[in-house]
Amino acid sequence: MTKTPDFTKVMQDMMASFPVDASAFQNAFKTQAAFAEKFSKVAIEAAEKSTEISAKWAKDALAKVGQVAKAKAEPADYSKAVTDFASTAAEMATENLAAFAEVAKKVQMETVELMLAAGKDISEDASSAVKKATADVATAAKKAAAAAK
Repeated sequence: MTKTPDFTKVMQDMMASFPVDASAFQNAFKTQAAFAEKFSKVAIEAAEKSTEISAKWAKDALAKVGQVAKAKAEPADYSKAVTDFASTAAEMATENLAAFAEVAKKVQMETVELMLAAGKDISEDASSAVKKATADVATAAKKAAAAAK
């Protein structure tokens, strides 16, 4: 009479041979941490530049307000001082908003570059992980098939 084969040992051997690569998780974490650092750097630099622009704008505006607040000899001089201030304030607004736009443009470009690099790195990591896993599974399957014979 034929004895029914016991597949318990085969299954245990196969599961023991099944590849679990913890380094893939470690590499993914390191990659994510590196990109987080780069994105943070972009954001911090943008915040610093924006703060510099805002501070300069406020300082310039206060200097111009000082001109308006000075005592004038003629009543018409007050009107001229206010008109000059309004004109200067409009020019400052245009210049500073353009500076803010440049900061935003730079952040956008750097972010797109980082996202493209991240996509490329993730694609390469995934491809190499799949190739390695495929090879490991093939090896494990061959071992399991050999053990079953």
